[in-house]
Amino acid sequence: MYSAHNDELALALLSVVGAMNSPRQDAMLVEEAGVELDRALFPLISCIGRAGSIGVVDLADQVGRDHSTVSRQVARLESMHLVVRQPGLDKRVNEAALTPTGADTVAALTAARERLMIRFLADWSNAEKADLTRLLAKLSNTLKSLHKA
Repeated sequence: MYSAHNDELALALLSVVGAMNSPRQDAMLVEEAGVELDRALFPLISCIGRAGSIGVVDLADQVGRDHSTVSRQVARLESMHLVVRQPGLDKRVNEAALTPTGADTVAALTAARERLMIRFLADWSNAEKADLTRLLAKLSNTLKSLHKA
């Protein structure tokens, strides 16, 4: 059943996703972190850092890119000494994992993200921030469960 509220919610979510995936947003974060990193590589190193180690196919799925493109981009991260490829649990699949330099880069990006979020939400109350966090986590869990079904 159509609901104007659902339509407004969908449009708001599309707007947030668009802003979060914006090259300008990535550039702002990379600049704030003070790291040298091509914007196209930023989502990859972030996902690798979050996963610990991850295969190229799974990484491509998470960032919404073709696996051959992601494989080339992981090779670039490897040439920059930010990641290494290592055998995964399934010995047929190599996984990308952070090097110590890559971990430092992810830590700088994480700290920069925290500083930016503090600025972005400076006029939000603690209750509003807690509500947003709780509701986004609930939405994320719901979406994840739909993909597993």
